[in-house]
Amino acid sequence: MQTNSWGLYGLIACGLMIANCASSPPISTAAPPRLVLAEAATRPCALANLPEAPVQADLEAAYLLRGAQIVACDSARRLAVETLMAEREMLDRWMEAETQARKMSPTD
Repeated sequence: MQTNSWGLYGLIACGLMIANCASSPPISTAAPPRLVLAEAATRPCALANLPEAPVQADLEAAYLLRGAQIVACDSARRLAVETLMAEREMLDRWMEAETQARKMSPTD
């Protein structure tokens, strides 16, 4: 009786592929770069409110105060965006360096 050995070859090939993946070194042991956001960028923006019965002086003071608060809030938002963009750029450079290092390292 003739036996089909293709099943045995398939099992051996599967076992070799699994063993090869399990023995390969990790892609990277270093953590990706992270930046810390400034406290001003994480703090919620505060806006001045008018009192119950505002007079003209209250309106003018609130107008000036809100303007200053909006400028400060926009500066904090801009700081957060710049930090995020810098972190993404650092991460892209880090990933490119990891890719280059993987290409340069000898394969086992």
